[in-house]
Amino acid sequence: MSPTLQSIAVGFAVLSVAFFVLQKLWPSVPGQKTFRRGFVTDLCYWAFTPLVTRAVTPIAVGIALIPIALANGVDLKDLKTLTQGRGELGAQPLWLQAVQIFVIADFIGYWQHRWFHGGWRWRFHAIHHSSTELDWLSSVRLHPVNDMIARTVQAVPIVALGYNVGAVALYAVAATLYAITLHANLNWTYGPFRYLIASPAFHRWHHTSAEEGQDKNFAGFFPLWDLLFGTFHMPKGRQPEHFGVDDPVPNGLVGQLIYPFRRASSSAER
Repeated sequence: MSPTLQSIAVGFAVLSVAFFVLQKLWPSVPGQKTFRRGFVTDLCYWAFTPLVTRAVTPIAVGIALIPIALANGVDLKDLKTLTQGRGELGAQPLWLQAVQIFVIADFIGYWQHRWFHGGWRWRFHAIHHSSTELDWLSSVRLHPVNDMIARTVQAVPIVALGYNVGAVALYAVAATLYAITLHANLNWTYGPFRYLIASPAFHRWHHTSAEEGQDKNFAGFFPLWDLLFGTFHMPKGRQPEHFGVDDPVPNGLVGQLIYPFRRASSSAER
């Protein structure tokens, strides 16, 4: 079901109240204002991302699935049948498929996230990192190209393996809600579980300045990937305080959408 302005407004209201309370009780950066720098831009993204970005991304995913459909003898007019599960993997209970997809998608997500931190991809991903004051609303600041590529890279292998996309929907809802929590101004580390589950403190280190940890903590759910591949960074006893990028990213929505397509300067390439 496509989101409406009403559903977007209701979701914003509910999450605003919930995170207002949580961020006051357990702040990572005490004293940070609710209407902080970048609030208006992120508010614009709150409507733009679900109405525009999430409407365009499925088209890109559908195009990417065409070769898989042709390889499996699926009529392009009936492309949806390709996503209803095939073989032994697709015959499993949806909940079991969802668990497996959860792990596979997070592993793929780790590597595509690292990929976005280099070369021409960084100019699109820098938009997401441009918030200088981070809270739950920052999670929706995402360039459409970033979203299209990231979701396509995750979806194609899962469909190619034969999983039922109905199980993917369960993962997508959980991933979206958890991504919002990861960006919140919360000091949660999850204590002894810090190495098992990504926490707000874990992900906020990813959004710090380049010198502190911007190229660390790429995982969305399981820090195991960062531990295995040497990108884990979570100092005990302190929280990150400085966020943003050195790139000249504009402050407003329109400027940020255009920014990656401008000629890249040598200082912007990573």
